[in-house]
Amino acid sequence: MEEPSLSSLPFALTRFHVRRLSELWRSAGWPCQDLLEAELLAAGLLERLLEDGRERLRLTEAGIAALAQGRQRNRRAFDAHEALVQRVARHLQRSGRIVYTELKLRAQVAVTSPTQAVAVTAAGLPHAPPLASTEALPAGLGFEDEPPLRPGQMGQMGKLRWVQARPDVFSIRYTSVEAYLQPLVHEIKVRRADLLSDLRKPEKRAAYLGMAGECWYVLAEGIGGPEDVPPECGVLIATPTALECARPAPSRIGPMRFDLWMALARAVPLEREMSEEQGWLGEGGS
Repeated sequence: MEEPSLSSLPFALTRFHVRRLSELWRSAGWPCQDLLEAELLAAGLLERLLEDGRERLRLTEAGIAALAQGRQRNRRAFDAHEALVQRVARHLQRSGRIVYTELKLRAQVAVTSPTQAVAVTAAGLPHAPPLASTEALPAGLGFEDEPPLRPGQMGQMGKLRWVQARPDVFSIRYTSVEAYLQPLVHEIKVRRADLLSDLRKPEKRAAYLGMAGECWYVLAEGIGGPEDVPPECGVLIATPTALECARPAPSRIGPMRFDLWMALARAVPLEREMSEEQGWLGEGGS
């Protein structure tokens, strides 16, 4: 039987298909018997085997090729994302800021309804207006195991929850005056699918707004514009030659939270690049 080519697949190969192929490739191949597997079987990317009365799945040659293609596609997207992260980080460094690119933070948000989240400031006060979602927010938002919110559960401020926040780029001014720190969050997007997925997470934006004076989306040219991004965030467009401001971010003034200070104390800022114009001490001296 001739193996199907990737161009003849009856559906677009998504990251969910690639993930399932990867899971089956690395495991004994026990089936889940869900619709995702049904699609992969119908497309000829998987085959069924019966051994000792037990059924398992194995990747066909076309399935292996699809897995390799998906991995290459993900690697290209990751490389493009990391390149833009570094570009934004270096730009911020040149403007006199201390930059962090691998922060893992916990931030508090107030959930005012099953579909709305509000940023909580250092003073413990909500940041209005609520950030709405078209979908119900996930229970616990990554840290608590609790049932979904029901009407009547929320107080005046809302139910406080801790969420996981991993900004692509976080920076503060190099200053000795706390009021001049101006913490910024820059969220980097190089694919439109990732942008649209991110915009369906108001709790994530609420967390960023609670820890930073400004929140920016940096979009690779062609994947979107300011009309796609909520008004509480600024928008930068990354062209081949510049970072162009498509819409400024609303600025909020306030102290940084203590837990954020502690996270920065444990973190290591991005190391500055040594300028090619800066020689070693003693070189070129008269």
